[in-house]
Amino acid sequence: MPHKKAPVRNGKERILDAAEQLFAQRGFYGVSLRDITRSAGVDVALVGYHFGGKRELFAAVFERRAEVLNRERLERLEEVQRAALRGAPSLEAIVNAFTQPLLERSARGGPGWKSYFALVAYVNNSPEFGAGLMTRHFDPLVERFIAVMREALPRCPVREISGGLCRASDLDSVHERLAPYVAAGLRALCARAGPAPRPGKRVERRSQPRR
Repeated sequence: MPHKKAPVRNGKERILDAAEQLFAQRGFYGVSLRDITRSAGVDVALVGYHFGGKRELFAAVFERRAEVLNRERLERLEEVQRAALRGAPSLEAIVNAFTQPLLERSARGGPGWKSYFALVAYVNNSPEFGAGLMTRHFDPLVERFIAVMREALPRCPVREISGGLCRASDLDSVHERLAPYVAAGLRALCARAGPAPRPGKRVERRSQPRR
């Protein structure tokens, strides 16, 4: 059978792909527009035509895959809510709807997604870009998940749910919540696994029949 040809990427997509990789590797100030267009194999003027300038291109790169992630997360959340019928969805199902798209893209999404998650880490730790881009593209999604989580945890203060989804901006608040958060998760995993064998106890093996 003849091999299928890979789809031809247009100039705009090639610019986004090249910018994503270079911004992830070098950050915003370590990359010039000429670096990007040289990697994409297009003229510099095409950046201005499609995006305007470097900052607008940076924002477009960040937005492109954020929209994909957010759409998939919301679709899964809606499935979870439909499956729960009139009751509140389970907390585990809500958490899976939030985390699975990210984990699956990270593991099997290819080099483009790996570059994107490196870019998200860069943006999230950037005083210049973090507040604007992260707030604009992810806060509305997180608010939707918090609302559904409040149905599953009606007695839990919203600040604790928000902190569990990494919304706490105060470093002292993060430190205060981190240890109980991780400890509770470890206890739940250990309880699910059952008791460990006592130290020094020999595990008997069944003798194999001789042939």
